Amino acid sequence: MKPAILTDVTKCTGCEKCVEACVTVNNLGEYKPGREPHIQDLGDGLSARRWTAVVSKPGNHFVRKQCRHCLDPACVSACPVGAMQKTPEGPVVYDKAICMGCRYCMMACPFGIPRYDWDKAIPYVNKCTMCYTRLKAGKLPGCVEACPTKATIFGDRDELMAEAARRLKAEPSKYLPHIYGEHEVGGTSVLYISDIDLGFLNYKSTVSAEPPPERTWAVMQQVPTVAVGMTLLSGGLYWVIERRIRMARLKLEEARQRQAEQNKRAKGKEEKQ
Repeated sequence: MKPAILTDVTKCTGCEKCVEACVTVNNLGEYKPGREPHIQDLGDGLSARRWTAVVSKPGNHFVRKQCRHCLDPACVSACPVGAMQKTPEGPVVYDKAICMGCRYCMMACPFGIPRYDWDKAIPYVNKCTMCYTRLKAGKLPGCVEACPTKATIFGDRDELMAEAARRLKAEPSKYLPHIYGEHEVGGTSVLYISDIDLGFLNYKSTVSAEPPPERTWAVMQQVPTVAVGMTLLSGGLYWVIERRIRMARLKLEEARQRQAEQNKRAKGKEEKQ
């Protein structure tokens, strides 16, 4: 199975149940209806604590935005340390333990999805993972499970492609004759069918059908010295910062242990008295 999501824009009511479920299952903080302003919010509702968002358009149209989980992802190709990974099952996930904060993934993504958590002292990149841990447990992505109108459905990519084609053929006057994500940037695992143009999601004529990693590496190869130098510098900074964090945690734990021992001794004296 090649896990994928199909969103039918004509069925979305803008209820944001998908957003609420995403926040809940991924422990992103308290859910509050509407877009929460953050410094990394680019006007589309996505942020380090909002991995999916509903974009409102004229004519009572609502379109959900999330990571497309490209078949050949540029973010994975651009990451010099492998923090962005394409899983065997298909979803693109992120390992913050090895991320060095270069943000190449953010620059490489043709859809502008990954966001940096500027609000944290130790910031990380954040984005939708298609609820990868839930998929491995045999569950649906939180957003799909929560959708009351089935505007978003989950399944095998080939089967969802067939379902999308069936809907377009059955009601040609209802939809634009295009399956968004079928070919763009080599194909994506998040697909859309719609009655309005989705160019505002970066599904534009300038988005090539060629997998972006080939173009990404072509550009990066022009500046190998800079890339290597920045990688080494970032790696050194990462080691220093991580060491400081470990030392701070160790000191904090030692202080807690000393305090616990002092409390224990004080309690013992009180009991003897």
